[in-house]
Amino acid sequence: MVSISKPVVVGVLNVTPDSFSDGGRFDSVDSALSHVARMVADGVDGIDVGGESTRPQGARPVALQEELRRVIPVLEAIRTSFPELLLSVDTTKSVVAAAALDAGAHAINDVSGFRIDPAMGGIAAARGAGVVIVHSRGTVSDMATYRHADYADDVVDEVISELSRYVVSATALGIPREAIVLDPGIGFSKRTSDSLRVLARLPRVAALGFPVMVGVSRKRFIGELSGVRSAAERVAGTIGANVMALAGGARLFRVHDVAPNRQALDVAWGVLQAREGGVAGAHDRPNSDSRFPIPDSRQ
Repeated sequence: MVSISKPVVVGVLNVTPDSFSDGGRFDSVDSALSHVARMVADGVDGIDVGGESTRPQGARPVALQEELRRVIPVLEAIRTSFPELLLSVDTTKSVVAAAALDAGAHAINDVSGFRIDPAMGGIAAARGAGVVIVHSRGTVSDMATYRHADYADDVVDEVISELSRYVVSATALGIPREAIVLDPGIGFSKRTSDSLRVLARLPRVAALGFPVMVGVSRKRFIGELSGVRSAAERVAGTIGANVMALAGGARLFRVHDVAPNRQALDVAWGVLQAREGGVAGAHDRPNSDSRFPIPDSRQ
């Protein structure tokens, strides 16, 4: 089990030719392993491997066999070379998720919240996998656009309501509550103003009682706020958003740039601990004893 008694940094590993900021850089086993080694040296706690892009412009679904070809050899290689690492697979396909668990993954990170493939929840339940339930709307092709960014009243109310429905569905399938991490889906079907409101009111998401992950790394809203057009140059903005998310109750952080985020989050965590006399603030208490859900057989 991976303790969430401090910030958990999860490195993004896109084994795709077309991801929005690093597509094509790590699409071979050797290049992927080399990047993982760098992230390990920089202090990463886990790796999230994805073989299908949900980039804002022109994302297209990837055929099942192609996604398996991209993802499974990389997961197998990481498990062999770095057996201590937490591994998750970023996929919306239950067949890919099952194969990833066979290859050594511990958790399923489904950006559709189990909406796209109804079999996903059953796979997670049957295999005792940890799950990251992400708030999003739409399909792989348009969930990172503004096509579904229509919120009738309060975006935070709607995000919480929809996440709560996902949780009910997951637990009804037999996934235990202690196996669930929630991600409010920053940038997924959310305009910049929506993403900012969700981050500002993150304690309300943490109050649901589950560990909270955020994935703000290099995203469009950071570029819009900072004026930085190149995604790879949005490191400082990413750190700013992650530190604020930490203060709001997030404990898991999905990032491209491990070293600067690791350092910033550890320092910010030290300040938060000192401010509260060595214990986390009220917003953290629901998750203070949480551990990232990894089945005992895979420890």
